[in-house]
Amino acid sequence: MSSDSAGRHSVAPKRLAHKRKDSTRSTSLRASASRPGKAQLHILDHPLPAAAVSILRAKTTMPDLFRRHLQEISVLLFLEAARTWETKIIRVETPLAPCAGAMLPKPIVLVPILRAGLGMLDGIQRAAPDAAIGHVGLYRDAETLRPVSYYERVPVNVAAAQVLLLDPMLATGNTACEAASILKAQGGRNIQFLCVLACTAGVQQFQTEHPDVPIIAAAIDPELNDHGYIVPGLGDAGDRYFGTG
Repeated sequence: MSSDSAGRHSVAPKRLAHKRKDSTRSTSLRASASRPGKAQLHILDHPLPAAAVSILRAKTTMPDLFRRHLQEISVLLFLEAARTWETKIIRVETPLAPCAGAMLPKPIVLVPILRAGLGMLDGIQRAAPDAAIGHVGLYRDAETLRPVSYYERVPVNVAAAQVLLLDPMLATGNTACEAASILKAQGGRNIQFLCVLACTAGVQQFQTEHPDVPIIAAAIDPELNDHGYIVPGLGDAGDRYFGTG
């Protein structure tokens, strides 16, 4: 056997082992999410969001490209969230013959967490132009990492709607948990949380406080740094989206 062949055969098991390790971590997260009393965790398994997330992560990505890909990922997350929604059968008259069709019986409410969630709203609005829009304003105290509320405005029909809570990052989970609590206090019942990147700690925190709210994410990262940022993450999504970083 040549040295080149030996090198090829020695590298493959390492790559396979690495893939198995990643797969085990994702499977573990999904398993914990499917236990009784735990929120569902859905991670997009598709090459398009995977490629878009890589562009968002790159520190060389400029704001215009960052905005475009964040909006595109948000639409894919929206489609995944809608997969489980109820539909009502209706009769449709086509130009040739009648047929069965479908409609959404519940209105849609989109609630971005200010300000980074606005980037996700920009994309999803194109797919759901009739959706009502609420806003939850929260910022994270730099020392305690706890959320501080400064604004909340939710549509009056939130109790009867499919509600999508939007924030690109699920880091410590504190902000998302507070926003979900605000929506529930306003009457929200059918709530889903959409994010681009989630951290294991944030997922666990959110599942503990809101086990009835499914999480739909494009990717999961393993840890937080001392400042509460997801690692490897993509930096501050709001600063990168609005060009203020």
